[in-house]
Formats: sequence, C-alpha cells, structure tokens
Amino acid sequence: MHPHLSRLSTALSAVNGEIPKIHAWGSKLAAVLSGGGRLLVCGNGGSAAEAQHLTAELVGRYRDDRRPYAAIPLHADTSSVSAIANDYGAEEAYARQVRAHGRFGDVLVCLSTSGASRNVVAAAEAARECGLTTWALTGPAPNPLAETCDEAFAVPSDDTATVQEVHLAVIHMLCEVIEEECS
Repeated sequence: MHPHLSRLSTALSAVNGEIPKIHAWGSKLAAVLSGGGRLLVCGNGGSAAEAQHLTAELVGRYRDDRRPYAAIPLHADTSSVSAIANDYGAEEAYARQVRAHGRFGDVLVCLSTSGASRNVVAAAEAARECGLTTWALTGPAPNPLAETCDEAFAVPSDDTATVQEVHLAVIHMLCEVIEEECS
C-alpha cells in the first residue's frame, strides 16, 4: 500500500470509535439548523477550505434537495477578515465575527490541524462567551483548541494531509446525519 494511503488507513481506524460522537454532533446540528439557528465555521489554510466545504454542503446540498441552512465560513468574508486583522490584529479575525454573527444556541465548528491556531482558539473562546456550542476538529490531542471547545474530534496523526482528509470524511458524515434527520 502507498505510504499516504497507509497513514490515512491507520488514522481512520484510530477514529472509528468516534462515530457515535459524529452522529451526536450531526443530530445536534440538524436540530439547530432546522430550528432557525446557524453554523459558523473557521479555520486557516486547508482547514479554511474544509470549513467552506462544510458550509457549501449545508447552504447548497449534500445529497438531497432540501431547504438551505444558515452556515457561514468566517474566513470567506475577505473584507471583514482584512479589516479586523488590520484594526484589531489577526488573532481577532474570527472572534470578532463570532461576536457579530453568533447567537445563543448556534454552533461554531473550529478546524485546526495543529489545534494551536491562535485566531481559531480566540474564536472558540468568543463563542463560548456568547453561548454557542463549540466543537473542534484537530490533529493530535491534547491541544489548546480541543481544551477550549465543548467537544473535540482529534485525529491521532502528525501528518497534516492525513488530518485534513479525515476531517473531510467527518464533514461528509455530519452532512449525511443532518440530511437524514431533516428530511
């Protein structure tokens, strides 16, 4: 087997026991979204791309045609991100948006392969202050983001690509649960 596939297979086997958590998150998120709440998502680099992938599946569709859900990728508003970073520092780029868009009962999903991205941790802290549920998708735990969020799904791999690929599988599993429960 190719080494890349071997790393991915090992990581997937290691997180297989976390499937009940993914189902619980999907059920909770389905209830929030179908009740008019929203999902905020943040990450940097590849994690930002995955954050946007998740929100696209929810605003558009994953598999089934259904009503759109309120899901906002915080990195995608480049004018806000650059203005906040300029005026308040890069660490506040997501936290300030959480304070603006997040409402009590909403959900914030934070993606970080290291679990140490300061702006993502700051977003989780802001979300908890505002009464949002906070979930982290990270690389190996313990890490600051996993410790800050209400719950975390930590991929036990030091390979960034492997962590991101497992995160994408989790994203698709969440979408599947949401569509099953909201149909």
